[in-house]
Formats: sequence, structure tokens, C-alpha cells
Amino acid sequence: MKLVIYVVASCVVVIGIVVIVFSLASRKQPELGLQGGQLQPCPVTPNCVCSEYPGEPAFIDPHHYTATAEQAWEKLKQVVSETGGSVITEEAGYLRVVYETPLLHFMDDVEFRLDSHTQRIHVRSASRVGKSDLGANRERVETIRRALNLS
Repeated sequence: MKLVIYVVASCVVVIGIVVIVFSLASRKQPELGLQGGQLQPCPVTPNCVCSEYPGEPAFIDPHHYTATAEQAWEKLKQVVSETGGSVITEEAGYLRVVYETPLLHFMDDVEFRLDSHTQRIHVRSASRVGKSDLGANRERVETIRRALNLS
């Protein structure tokens, strides 16, 4: 019985250490931003979605708007704040936001690019660490889409 308790306790400690290491690793900010006027493509890991590259497994529809570009952009910043995002960088037509998971404090980066010619806001949402996010980034983008209601 003591052996079982020691094994279980050891496993809990190891899992705790792994979670702490991943949480600390997610604090390092990746190099993001626009490349050639577009958001960067997603890596091959399934913990990222991006609206810039149709046909890719990570593709997600961009946000469409019918209001003015300025109104859509202001609404986007409001929704980001309401959904728990923290703005890291804001430039003309580009917004970089960080979301932190409540329990383990993992960091996810979300970027937006305004395309006023096509009345779209492109989005890229990616986890900083790990391979799978169990659909969290895709769900975050869809939550933002529903809150935007830009039609």
C-alpha cells in the first residue's frame, strides 16, 4: 500500500513539474507580426488557426464586416477586452493580443489584420507551447466572431 502511495505521489510531483515548465515556457513571446502584408502561416501543429491561407488544415474564416473599417476595428478592440485579451501591440491595421488560460496560465497569441478593401479582419490564434490545444484557439476565434456581430 505504501508503494502505491509513493508511486502516485511521485507521478503527481512529476506532472506538476511538467505543467510548471510548460507554463513558464509559454511566457516567452514568439516573433510574430506581418510578413509580406499577411499574418504568418500556422505551424504544422494543430494548436493554431489562421484566416490568411485557405486550403490549409488550420484555416478559419476571416471576420467580415459591413460597418466602416474604423467602427469594425473599434468593436474588435472592445470584444478583445471583454473576452479577456490584453493588447500587446497596436499599429495601423494590425493588433496583437495575448490571452492567458485561467487555470494553468498558458499564453496564447492572437493577431488581427484589417483588410479594408475586402471588408475583412483576418485572424491568427496560436498557443505558445504544446502540440494540441483541444480546439481552444478555434473556439476563441468563433467566440470573438459571435461577439463582434459585424454584419
